[in-house]
Amino acid sequence: MSLQRSDAPLYRIREVDGQDDEIADTLADLHRLTFFGGASIPPFDGGHWWLAYREAIPVGFAGTVPSTHVRNAGYICRVGVLKQHCGRRLQLRLMRAMESRARRNGWNWLVSDTTQNIASANNFIRAGYRLYRPPCPWAYPDTLYWRKFIG
Repeated sequence: MSLQRSDAPLYRIREVDGQDDEIADTLADLHRLTFFGGASIPPFDGGHWWLAYREAIPVGFAGTVPSTHVRNAGYICRVGVLKQHCGRRLQLRLMRAMESRARRNGWNWLVSDTTQNIASANNFIRAGYRLYRPPCPWAYPDTLYWRKFIG
């Protein structure tokens, strides 16, 4: 007996090469569609990037880079999912992919931050991240900082 409903959309997560021009364009398009100008488009030629697909259509993305604030850690710099695909645990699946890559990189921690984004904050909690206060906060006064030991 299959545990997946036959009418449920199938999603897959794939690590991609942000240095590839076509991939970078797709990442930038998804960034614009999920962040609505609320954050600058990051450089995609560094770090590690993933795309979430429904069939052959990209519907979400995520990226990690080495942290410049926490020793031996990766920084989850972006996670975005198109609104019509929210609620299907894609952010959680993208976080799991980033955690797996971080372990292969030999990082002990993954860190990130959220500002006025309750849905993302709840997803960090679901994924086992904990709030913490970094010695040198790097964002806004109302930013929440997250970390998870993965080493």
